[in-house]
Amino acid sequence: MDILFITDSLSQFKIYKDTTYAIMAEVARRSYVLYTCEPRHLAYTGGSVEARVQRFSIVGDYTNLGQWYNLEHSENRSLSTFSAVLMRKDPPFDMEYITSTWLLEIAERQGARVFNKPRAIRDHSEKIAISEFAQFAAPTLVTCDTARLRAFHSEYRDVIFKPLDGMGGRGIFRIREDYMNLGSTIEMLSSNGSRNVMAQQYIPEIKDGDKRILLIGGKPVPYSLARIPQGTEIRGNIAAGGVGYGQLLGLRDLEIAAALGPVLADRGLLLVGLDVIGYWLTEINVTSPTCFREITKQTGFDIAAIFVNALEHEIS
Repeated sequence: MDILFITDSLSQFKIYKDTTYAIMAEVARRSYVLYTCEPRHLAYTGGSVEARVQRFSIVGDYTNLGQWYNLEHSENRSLSTFSAVLMRKDPPFDMEYITSTWLLEIAERQGARVFNKPRAIRDHSEKIAISEFAQFAAPTLVTCDTARLRAFHSEYRDVIFKPLDGMGGRGIFRIREDYMNLGSTIEMLSSNGSRNVMAQQYIPEIKDGDKRILLIGGKPVPYSLARIPQGTEIRGNIAAGGVGYGQLLGLRDLEIAAALGPVLADRGLLLVGLDVIGYWLTEINVTSPTCFREITKQTGFDIAAIFVNALEHEIS
């Protein structure tokens, strides 16, 4: 089988922790043929959606500190000629990302098999998607109305503010009861009332970790990665210096996963990352969910193998 990975440049990968690399390595282990391209290499030609792709092979393993891949010459191929196309481009989820989902949706109509399904990626804002499952979410507000944002803080007193298009903990602020920096935070994140911002009641259980729960084919991986903030930091994201600990899912984790898993899988989301703090769902990640390598290293549970098994089932 030929598998196309749509990603950021391979040269940017931190392969010691990269989930996409883990998937690639498992695909290679099964003797499939790997191809890569970036979203900018997609093109609608009037007849089909093609991409300028390059076949590549993996050199060594994640301990290799040098060049970890060998690229062959580039060629133009219709996406429908691949056994599967994996969309693994990292956010920001900007207009270029949306355009990529439109192109991938055209490719689907021509027979391409794309995971996650482009319409499902586009329809599930990673921040706002929790509104569909509000029974599991802490008090939340999304608005660009600065007066509403201020009123939300006045009601809950301890609030997290964050942009809707961020990742890795970027742009997240906690404003406490003293109101310090409330105005400047709202002005900056909302661009003086012209951009939507998410506000959520602060969840003290963040001290025990921001848990990443992975759903594959609608079923939860039995272990989460609890990403625990360090020092005075409020963010547990690994990219923001958090330390991850693999742990079995708790009862509330399983309850949330059981409620969301089948719904999201039916919409074409083969891989989903739920973020849960304490008892509360905070985000639903569908673009390029991560944490495979960290969980596997700590627990021995081979998530990449489970994912590729699910992928094979979908395309068989």
